Amino acid sequence: MATPIVTIDGPSGSGKGTVSRAVASIVSWHRLDSGALYRLVALVGREQGLAPDDVKRHAEAALAMDVSFLEGPEGERVLLGGQDVTAELRSESAGAGASRVAAWPQVRQALLERQQAFARPPGLVADGRDMGTVVFPRAEVKIFLTASPEERALRRYKQLKDKGSGVSLAALSREIAERDARDTTRRAAPLKPAPDAHVIDSTGLAIEEVVGRVLTLGRSRSLWP
Repeated sequence: MATPIVTIDGPSGSGKGTVSRAVASIVSWHRLDSGALYRLVALVGREQGLAPDDVKRHAEAALAMDVSFLEGPEGERVLLGGQDVTAELRSESAGAGASRVAAWPQVRQALLERQQAFARPPGLVADGRDMGTVVFPRAEVKIFLTASPEERALRRYKQLKDKGSGVSLAALSREIAERDARDTTRRAAPLKPAPDAHVIDSTGLAIEEVVGRVLTLGRSRSLWP
């Protein structure tokens, strides 16, 4: 491949976003948060008043989105048509919407080339649910990051509490279980490790430990010093 790629897939709350951001920052590579694209499709559909089951128009919206990802002092910002929608994309409702539209093959196909276009020198760290299986099947290093359902729910609970959101741990646990079921059983690109993926169970591990393992794997393939 012209551009080296590392993929980090995994279920909700596994830490793939945090790990991919850290790795990309350390090695000065580009980053793709593929989940943000599906959240954007759901957001656009809601703003346009599309019927929840209108697959065709959601796929058209995916093709037409004017999206920009900007790195700033407070982290990545997402602009839709020039408007900052970062906070909306991080909500639980946006996550549920993303899980729904991500099950539609037409939407996944509409976003495929947009995702692949993120691969630019010097390299790309791509996180999502089908980065190593569908979007970048020839990536040099593939990671499948997981953790116990209890750990993932607690992580998400702490994230939302830190942002001042009134959330219930029990409700988050149910939502994560439901999303896991949707993501792993959907017909289009179900969530699963690629055959050549390195599976990392992050239960009980600090983020720094997981990042260190990914950096070591990349170093073993001479992707960075």
